[in-house]
Amino acid sequence: MAGKEPVKLAILDDYASVASQHFSALQAAHPNLEIQCFPGTLNAKLESEHAELISRLKPFTIISSMRERTQFPRSVLSQLPQLKLLVTTGMRNAAIDVAAATELGITVVGTKGKSNATPGYDATNEQAWTLILGLAKDVVGSAANVTSSADGRGWQTGLVSALGGKTLGLLGLGKLGTQAAVTGKLGFGMNVLAWSTSLTQEKADEAAASRGLAPGSFKVAASKEDLFRQADVLSVHYVLSPRSRGIVAAKDLALMKSNAILINTSRGPLIDENDLLEALEKGKIHGVGLDVFETEPLPKESPWRRNQYWGKEGRSLVLVSPHNGYVESETMNAWYKQQAETVGTWITGGEVQNRIQ
Repeated sequence: MAGKEPVKLAILDDYASVASQHFSALQAAHPNLEIQCFPGTLNAKLESEHAELISRLKPFTIISSMRERTQFPRSVLSQLPQLKLLVTTGMRNAAIDVAAATELGITVVGTKGKSNATPGYDATNEQAWTLILGLAKDVVGSAANVTSSADGRGWQTGLVSALGGKTLGLLGLGKLGTQAAVTGKLGFGMNVLAWSTSLTQEKADEAAASRGLAPGSFKVAASKEDLFRQADVLSVHYVLSPRSRGIVAAKDLALMKSNAILINTSRGPLIDENDLLEALEKGKIHGVGLDVFETEPLPKESPWRRNQYWGKEGRSLVLVSPHNGYVESETMNAWYKQQAETVGTWITGGEVQNRIQ
């Protein structure tokens, strides 16, 4: 992009203030670049915030977005006449109407993973197992009992669960599902059972072989119902789409063992949140570990924010984290570094890489 006119860049949803160190160098090289940060997320699904989001972003030529924190439907993009470049993280973002952006002449660009990533290992898998272990070993409850007991003598008050020999159920056996399977199999001696609409035993054996495991290491459930019935730990690793939205609903939760654990580090809308809350209120399963939610950030009045509520009076345990599955320091810095490079290339009229179409 040639010319001396100001180029306005909006950095959205940078909760940890990581972006500035990567974008600040651009201002030295391009004095006409004006940067403004908006760490507070506006929800385009809410009428009042939809209008505020448009008003906030109207002056900007470039927007830096982080994952799916801010929604960019056609109704927003069509009201941003100055917007020419929308940079996001990763190479897939369901929050952006890419077809609308293309039609409106807005270039959407993503980022690749961090260059030092160890093949076959991922932060999301680590987060899933953090939640699994946290629930199975009652880490939060036990810590609170030791540190917060009224008489200062809090110690063991209950039992925890073993994982060895138990069944790890995986709803989806893609890249992340396979990582979870390997961790459960080799790390904890669990039996692995998986299901998806297109999963065959041949594909499951290929997934096992990709990690050096023998055929049959990962079994395929006869049906989704069979998966939910057998799993002691059920972890969701499905791609969100209109077809998979609500793939875990009341009828599935009703099949789970009373001592089972449910984990979701994939996408919140894969589980029907109302059905899940009803099951947890009734204590139908041991507990749930969630890193993703229907609405993020969680609204102030969200039932997931209740303190000293879950795990009491017959309710199931709830362990939540604020979508930590991707916010590793290494990953975030790598993403923002690539974003800054993309913006620099675009400003100078170069050909940007990693376009999303």
